[in-house]
Amino acid sequence: MSGAAHVKRVRALHQRKNRDAEGVFLVQGRKLVRELLASSMEPLDLYATQLAADELALHGAHILPAYDLERMGTFEHGNEVVAVVRKPQPARHAMPGENGFVLAADDVSDPGNLGTLLRIADWFGASQLWCSAESVEVWNPKCVQASMGSIFRVPVVHGGLAGALAKAAQGGVQVYKAEASGDDVFKERLMRPAVLVLGSESHGLSKAVREGAGRSIAIPAFGGAESLNVAAAAAALCMEFARQGR
Repeated sequence: MSGAAHVKRVRALHQRKNRDAEGVFLVQGRKLVRELLASSMEPLDLYATQLAADELALHGAHILPAYDLERMGTFEHGNEVVAVVRKPQPARHAMPGENGFVLAADDVSDPGNLGTLLRIADWFGASQLWCSAESVEVWNPKCVQASMGSIFRVPVVHGGLAGALAKAAQGGVQVYKAEASGDDVFKERLMRPAVLVLGSESHGLSKAVREGAGRSIAIPAFGGAESLNVAAAAAALCMEFARQGR
C-alpha cells in the first residue's frame, strides 16, 4: 500500500461510520501511544515519522514523511505517530464492589468532556464508566485524547443507563444523581457501593434517569456562577466521595 493509500485509509477513520465498520479507533501522540503499548489493547497498524519510531522503539511501524502524518492525524499540528487500534469487546454493566463506585454519564454530548470524565473515573478509582445511548461515542478521537490514557484502563459501557441504575438500586447500590436542585452534598453521608450520575452540559439528566431510582445531590454555590462544567462537577463530587471514604 502506498503512502497516499495509508493516508486515505486513516483519514476515513476520522468518521464514526468508518470506525464502526472496521471496529477500530485511533490513538495519536507519543504519550497515548506509549500508554497503548503498555495496555492490553491491540494496535493493528502504527504510522510514525522515523524520529518518533526510533524514540518510541516502534517495531514494525509504517514509516511515513512528516507531511503524510500531518494529513493523517486529527491534531492541528504535531501528528508524529498514529495507531489504528482494534476496539475491545463491549463491556457489560458490572455492579461496583462493597467499597467501590461507578461513574455514569447521561447524554453527555461533548467528546472532550466525556474523555475528561474517563480521566476523573480513573483518578478516583471508579470500576467502570456507564454511558447512556445518547452520549457521544467514547472512541471519538477528541474523547480518546482527552482521556489521557484512561480509556485503556477504565471499561466503558454504552447504552441502557436507566435500566442499569434501576438494577443497581434494586441490588442495594446507592444511586446519586447530580442535579442543581439536589441536597447539599457536603451535608450528606455518601454511602458505598454507589453509582454517581452526571447529566448533559445543557439539559441535565434525561427524563428516564431523573424520574428513576436514586437521590439527587448538588454542589452548593458560594459565588455567582450559573453552573459548573460537567467534568468540574464530577471532580468535585468524586473528591467528596473520596474524602468521606478515607
